[in-house]
Amino acid sequence: MKHHIVPLRIYLAVFTTLLVMTGVTVAVSFMDLGAMNTLVAVTIAIFKATIVVLYFMHVRYSGKLIWVFAGAGFLWLLILFAFTLSDTMTRGWLPDPGSLPL
Repeated sequence: MKHHIVPLRIYLAVFTTLLVMTGVTVAVSFMDLGAMNTLVAVTIAIFKATIVVLYFMHVRYSGKLIWVFAGAGFLWLLILFAFTLSDTMTRGWLPDPGSLPL
């Protein structure tokens, strides 16, 4: 098995990027963007998570099988989000059983 040695400057660049993006997250949290607040926060979080997976988990320099399993994990996360959102977004469709007349 071939191991890829990542230079220290790459780790420092990734660390610096994560620190900057954390600062951007804090700065954006104080802004009123209306409905875009959640979208911006999730976009920043996805960017940071991608960097962590690619560099700190060494997926960037791994074989195709590791990429398949990383993609499968991401697909599973999307499925879980879809089921959670389908539950929470449809809760108001039916009336509350306690409020129905007897």
